[in-house]
Amino acid sequence: MDEVMSKRLNIMQWVVVFIVVALISRLGYLQVIQGQNYARLADGNRIRIIPIAAPRGIFYDRNGIPLVSKRPSFAVTVTTFSHSIQDSVITNLSKTLDMKVEEIRAKINRHTGFSFAPVRLKSDVDPETIIKIEENRSEFPEVVIKVQPVRKYIYQDFAAHVFGYVGEISEAELKKKKAEGYKAGDIVGKFGLEKVYDKYIRGRVGAERIEVDANGQPIQVLDERQPIPGNNLILTLDYSIQRAAEKAIDERLRYLQSKQHRLKAKAAAAVVMNPKTGEILAMVSRPAFNPNLFNGGISEKDWDLLIGNPFNPLENRAISGEYPPGSVFKIITGTVALELGKVTTEEKILDTGKHWLIPKGNAGGEALGWIDFKEALSKSDNVYFYEMGNRVGIDNLEKYARLYGLGVTTGIELQGEAKGLVANRRYKEEMYEDGWYLSETFDAAIGQGFQLVTPLQMAMVMGEVANGGYRYRPFLVSKILSPAGKTIEEFLPEQTGRITISSPTLAVIRNALHEVALPGGTAAHTFQGFPVSIAGKTGTAENPQGDDHGWFVAYAPFEDPQVVVAVLVEHGGYGSQSAAPIAKDILAAVFHVQQSI
Repeated sequence: MDEVMSKRLNIMQWVVVFIVVALISRLGYLQVIQGQNYARLADGNRIRIIPIAAPRGIFYDRNGIPLVSKRPSFAVTVTTFSHSIQDSVITNLSKTLDMKVEEIRAKINRHTGFSFAPVRLKSDVDPETIIKIEENRSEFPEVVIKVQPVRKYIYQDFAAHVFGYVGEISEAELKKKKAEGYKAGDIVGKFGLEKVYDKYIRGRVGAERIEVDANGQPIQVLDERQPIPGNNLILTLDYSIQRAAEKAIDERLRYLQSKQHRLKAKAAAAVVMNPKTGEILAMVSRPAFNPNLFNGGISEKDWDLLIGNPFNPLENRAISGEYPPGSVFKIITGTVALELGKVTTEEKILDTGKHWLIPKGNAGGEALGWIDFKEALSKSDNVYFYEMGNRVGIDNLEKYARLYGLGVTTGIELQGEAKGLVANRRYKEEMYEDGWYLSETFDAAIGQGFQLVTPLQMAMVMGEVANGGYRYRPFLVSKILSPAGKTIEEFLPEQTGRITISSPTLAVIRNALHEVALPGGTAAHTFQGFPVSIAGKTGTAENPQGDDHGWFVAYAPFEDPQVVVAVLVEHGGYGSQSAAPIAKDILAAVFHVQQSI
């Protein structure tokens, strides 16, 4: 019996030894071999890496004036470290932040699997809401208030269509940009230069390491890596010219509505450009919007006001608005007739108020009698240019319009640019399955019918007349600078085409345009006494939806063109009364002309 017990004890001893050895081996394995791995896992439970948003780059005008900057703001975030957020918390947040429950859940779900970063529910939250959250902290256990930089559009709606706005990246955008390092919750450019140059100006996020307790609540900040601000943009815009252009348009629209009872005159556009480089000095579209409204997500009320406005404040009419060019197209018709030898500068044509082939005439039935080219262009005579259309034909009108660069986008860096439309036989046949008629050539010759252009395109046409036929790509950004001021990229003038116009033809057209602002010309009254000589062209485009649209295009000084201006006023009536006064105020700002009130 003792021998049996002894054997059993021996077996038990060896079992105990084996267990002890196994435990020691396992402990050694865990501590020595897997020590670093488990230490890392422990830190993973104890330490959280929290991203720090980077401020976007600053926009400066050509003279170094800041136009778009940044400012600190409160962001309401929630942590999802250790457990799902309670329904009661989401309900409280919904009421406090004026957000739908579904919207909050969607934001949280989108971030599932994206590290342990707090989920940003709303940016740019007002201090009153922050105080309310802090006073009722027990109702918001997972809520963390963060201070983050947001966009500051310093002058509200100033150049809004150029700058654009920012917002949280959408699911569709994330799918396209995930490979570029974008993450859910990132703030990205949605429109304008903010969108086009987003990858340059978005900056690089920083991070902080935070120690948390067992419930995932922060205890202390261990260390942090500061974010790197985005690169800055030096624009071609001139603050003073842009401001003057916006003021001129706003005042003229008010005048047209109140004094001339043109109640639909609520939209307009203007482009100011250097014809020798393509630099855009000002670009205005009215009505406008305040990009600051989009910080933190635009409210339903503000969004409804924008999209419910029949004049569409979000549209950049300078590049996407398509309008009949009206009489400003006579510059092209005149070029064709002179270059093809269909008329001479000495020939006079009898204007009896209506053309002899088709009874189309001048506005109000005006008859100018015997007139030559210069008088016809400076006084914008329809009958004369109907005859020019008759002589050159629609195919040549199309050819030269395209040589001037119409019918295609200009290539400006902004998105959403329209091509316009050059009247031609193919379009008519494809769209209406009908042949071409002489009356349609007459319409095309004076910028009516199928002809459509954007204000930027007409600025380009005037620029080609001013500089001798050269076409430059219009651009809005001259340099990209690092936060330290180092040049990352510089943009120089780029010639994209040229229309060859003989010197005699160019001289005749320029002189005729010069007389537009002199006694007897259609803009004489507006520019009477103006100290800078200009070349210009008025235009009035027929509009089946209401009052005619008003045009005015010009360059100055006449002797050595430095600037081109194109102005379009929807429902403004005669261009000499609606658009020309705006152009005058813009040119006064460009050349520092003091005007009497």
